[in-house]
Amino acid sequence: MHHIVFLDRAILPLELRRPSFPHTWMEYPTTTEEQLGQRLREATIVISSKVPLRRAVLENCPDLQFIAVAGTGYDGFDLEYCRSHGIPVSNVHGYAEHTVAEHAFMLMLALARALPAYRVDVQAGRWQKAQPFCLLSHPIIDLYGKTLGVVGEGVIGRRVAQIAGGFGMRVLFADHPEPKVPGLDYLTLDQLLEASDIVSLHCPLTPDTRNLIGEPQLKRMKRTALLINTARGGLVDEAALARALRQGWIAGAGIDVLSHEPPRHGNVLLELDLPNLVVTPHVAWGSQDAMEAFAEQLVGNLEAFAAGSPRNQVT
Repeated sequence: MHHIVFLDRAILPLELRRPSFPHTWMEYPTTTEEQLGQRLREATIVISSKVPLRRAVLENCPDLQFIAVAGTGYDGFDLEYCRSHGIPVSNVHGYAEHTVAEHAFMLMLALARALPAYRVDVQAGRWQKAQPFCLLSHPIIDLYGKTLGVVGEGVIGRRVAQIAGGFGMRVLFADHPEPKVPGLDYLTLDQLLEASDIVSLHCPLTPDTRNLIGEPQLKRMKRTALLINTARGGLVDEAALARALRQGWIAGAGIDVLSHEPPRHGNVLLELDLPNLVVTPHVAWGSQDAMEAFAEQLVGNLEAFAAGSPRNQVT
């Protein structure tokens, strides 16, 4: 019988059906590094979203047979160790295709139409004093006719491109070494940054993509450009982005992810009080529809492993 341990159950605020195979189940709202040893001592299956599972931990889990990543990103898991020890690792993906894409466009529209700044103006009573009937105190930009640069052509990146077509935008994709989706327009990252009015990130965080957008890349962008990140916080050098916003290298940024979450010790972007920066607390994935699909896929991954046919493997 499998013993399943869910290390950070609090990430999923809805009911989760139990797997159909015989098992015991333990779940914890959160788990610290110090608690890992005891909680994983008898686990054969572990579910984790943001609790890292590195070699030092895995070496002390002799019964572990399967890791279910409760999310899409898997940079917190030692895949090399798991491969060498025959431990399949499966993630959850595709469930957030619509909700993340919609959130990315919400950020684009909020910035392009100066929504945060206008909200402040209305609350401050400036519209009441305007002449003649409207308050045009901040520039407004249409998405129609603009060029959107998408970094990452997975299901979310392609969905973003589809929505952009409805707005009448031109879409470019960043080139990369891996096999690419046919029929899309690819440029090098530098060319994409120079050509795009909006750059939206939808790629995984890997050693090659960490700080993908730093000072050199931000300075390549148009001064009128917007940067959107609903993927992973580590893709962007946050200190460089803060300088870019303060000094006007780019026109604005919409951020749903930070390099350390939650940002208990602060973050340079959270110190900024700028109308051209919108930060949301990693909620792009969190629509009710998406969470229900997430939960079903997660449990399905457990059942597929128990049936001898692991799916959605990243090892």
